[in-house]
Amino acid sequence: MVHIEQNAIVLFQGDSITDCGRDYGDPGSLGQGYALMAAARLGMEQPTKRLQFMNRGISGHRVVDLRARWEKDCMELDPTWVSILVGINETGRKYNRGEATSVEAYYEGYREILIQTREKTGASFILLEPFLLPVTEAKKEWREDLDPKIQAVRELAREFETLYVPLDGIFAAASTKMEMAYWAPDGVHPSPAGHALIAEAWLAAMKGNTIL
Repeated sequence: MVHIEQNAIVLFQGDSITDCGRDYGDPGSLGQGYALMAAARLGMEQPTKRLQFMNRGISGHRVVDLRARWEKDCMELDPTWVSILVGINETGRKYNRGEATSVEAYYEGYREILIQTREKTGASFILLEPFLLPVTEAKKEWREDLDPKIQAVRELAREFETLYVPLDGIFAAASTKMEMAYWAPDGVHPSPAGHALIAEAWLAAMKGNTIL
């Protein structure tokens, strides 16, 4: 098990996959997805650590949006651990709205929030790579834009020596057992089983294991 500090604050950050219906009026709301599942399990397994979990994922957000709210939604919370899943909206906006985000802009923006967080809070990171299940022919086109962004997150994980969750590969492996839509009906937003898959992979990384 990766060492988790006593009274640690674990912050989940990202887009709609992390948000998953959380109550913005309740600072302790974790939503209904993988953040809740992972927090519930880890809290159950290590009750004496008195861990505190927070979710500040916001639907539709990209790295540029995280940067804009990072002071309030990360720095001021003084987290011990920061879990980040972001990237699919950068790709989705390109194909749905014609708003492209270059790999360089994604990488540099992501890197900046990691630098700021480490310098000001000393927090540890667990990075989750963005993923896509091409459930339609149109979604297959998205891979060209998303794949380099996945590589960018892997580079950041190496540079900052973070824990890492290879979600794209995990979902691809899962889709050999059941059709892709079982795990994510639209290829992006997980089903309950898909969220459980993320939670299990997140916990495995925190425990120094892998589910591959």
